[in-house]
Amino acid sequence: MDFSFTEDQVSLQGLAREILTENATHERLKELEAGGGSVYDAALWKQLAASGLTGIAVPEEHGGAGQGFLDLGVVFDEIGRAVAPVPAVPTLVTAYVLGKSAPDAVAELLPGVAAGDTILTTAFGEPGDVTARQDGDGWVLDGEKTFVPYGAEADVVAVIAHTDAGKVVALVEKGAASSVTELHTTNHEPQAHLGFDGVRVAASAVITDPEVATDLKRHHTAALSMVAAGVCAAALEMTAKYTSEREQFDKKIASFQAVGQRAADAYIDAELIRLTALQAIWRLAEGWPADEEIAIAKFWAGDGGTRVVHATQHLHGGLGVDLDYPVHRYFLWCKQIEHELGTPTRQLIELGGLLAANPV
Repeated sequence: MDFSFTEDQVSLQGLAREILTENATHERLKELEAGGGSVYDAALWKQLAASGLTGIAVPEEHGGAGQGFLDLGVVFDEIGRAVAPVPAVPTLVTAYVLGKSAPDAVAELLPGVAAGDTILTTAFGEPGDVTARQDGDGWVLDGEKTFVPYGAEADVVAVIAHTDAGKVVALVEKGAASSVTELHTTNHEPQAHLGFDGVRVAASAVITDPEVATDLKRHHTAALSMVAAGVCAAALEMTAKYTSEREQFDKKIASFQAVGQRAADAYIDAELIRLTALQAIWRLAEGWPADEEIAIAKFWAGDGGTRVVHATQHLHGGLGVDLDYPVHRYFLWCKQIEHELGTPTRQLIELGGLLAANPV
């Protein structure tokens, strides 16, 4: 069997890499980070949209290319390689899932996503953090959501809320939340704490199918795992170049046995992160059950990813912690991904529950 990408996917990969390599440079990222707060490159996001990348999985009738989730995975891999500060995962995954599950509720949003004019995000959280109740011809939300990616920048936030009958997804427009507090994060990604104190939402903007909320988490988790694969691959490539050029005791340090062993172990971890992420994304793209594969992918993204970026920093010596050198940024991104939507331990607990419920 041939597991390689199609010609179209290879072309998509090349286009994304070209744009991101030219624009998400170390110098550009340093410039954005100099402000000391959150980092969002709106100009780069517009360039990605102009090339058609933000509309890859948007249906053709809404201005997109109508491709699938595996094609999005190709883009997420390149986003990770470039550690590009753009809302790719929250916007494109939210648009993809809602576009498939609730076309009527999001139809007017999708052309904006394809054009790069509309930012979407999903507000996850623990059970009971936001409740929803019907009130007349609409719904009322109460509670709060923490660490919402691009929560202050998003034009619409898909808020997962809880009712007596299960989960619903409420589409809350920008400015409707009762409070918005911007947060500082490990990798400088814009995130926000959103308050919902009696926020009203029209019935047409509430998706009552509980499977949609679960699907949003599935796809976001798999997407983050694919970003982690790109982060680790780029960090290793940078490390391979450095160790093959850096000399100590009149020898390239790559020739030292301990360096080679550390790099080899990191390479194995990085390949497992990529393999498990692709497996999860492919199964979701094909519409197959994927809960176990998603938990495995997220575990490797967190557990294996941490080992990879620790190794890349270690093998760079003092440069590994120098903010004027780019490798530190990959460490920060990997740590951020490790904790988003569940740490490695949580993934093992979830996987154990799935295996216990469905023994072979």
